[in-house]
Amino acid sequence: MDAAAEGDAGLDVIAGELYALPPAEFTAARNARAAASPPALAKQVKALRKPTVAAWAVNLLARGGQLADAVELSSALREAQDDLDATELSRLGAQRRQLVAALAKQAAGLAADAGVSLSAAARDEVEKTINAAVMDAAAAAAVLTARLVTTLEAGDIEPAALAEAVGGTLPGAVEPPPRDDLAERRARKAAEKAAREAERLANEAERELARVDARRTKAQERVDHVRERIDDLRRDLAALEADAEAAEAKLDAIEAERKDAAARARAAAEESERAARALDDA
Repeated sequence: MDAAAEGDAGLDVIAGELYALPPAEFTAARNARAAASPPALAKQVKALRKPTVAAWAVNLLARGGQLADAVELSSALREAQDDLDATELSRLGAQRRQLVAALAKQAAGLAADAGVSLSAAARDEVEKTINAAVMDAAAAAAVLTARLVTTLEAGDIEPAALAEAVGGTLPGAVEPPPRDDLAERRARKAAEKAAREAERLANEAERELARVDARRTKAQERVDHVRERIDDLRRDLAALEADAEAAEAKLDAIEAERKDAAARARAAAEESERAARALDDA
């Protein structure tokens, strides 16, 4: 390790110790460490700025390792955004809000344990800074140093602004590879167009299904009506057939009765004729 690197490492160690102290103790402790350091390092230590109360509270979280979940969630959010996964983004967004609020409350608790009460404005700054760490990888790297001087807010955070927000050096902020913005916009537009077309086709399919279901319902109602009518007609036919059988039986009985009556009529006519002839002969 060269002299410059050794100097940076020494500065970061001292800065880490100083930014762990309550802000009210910072200035005196910094001046004492500067006085006890070699001239080159002393100048750097003397230049360290006193942290705001909100930044110090975030440093307490970072030193305790409580921000690991936030950084992990940050990676998941970026991956979902790259994949254009709206459902996952919505789920992770809700998880982000819950996690940020919980961590901000925890930071306020750590500050209270150290004898410092955070104002409502300071709590708001803490929450914004934690949210920035979740939303931005470079901001997360700055927050995880546990050497914040000022708080951060999500958005377009310039590297120079991040360096100003951290006491000492800012390691771990790896620059992302250059992105082909035109290709990315084209890919996003193509994905959006494909999503719209898929949604249109899905809606059309739903409408067609609704139309077919309506026709099916009418056809089923017609089938049910015809079947009910057939059942009614079958019952009517059975009743008519029974009536026909009864009428035929009655007709048969009447025919037999008529046959007997006809026989008696003929016999009476014959007897009447014989009586008439006998009368004529007398």
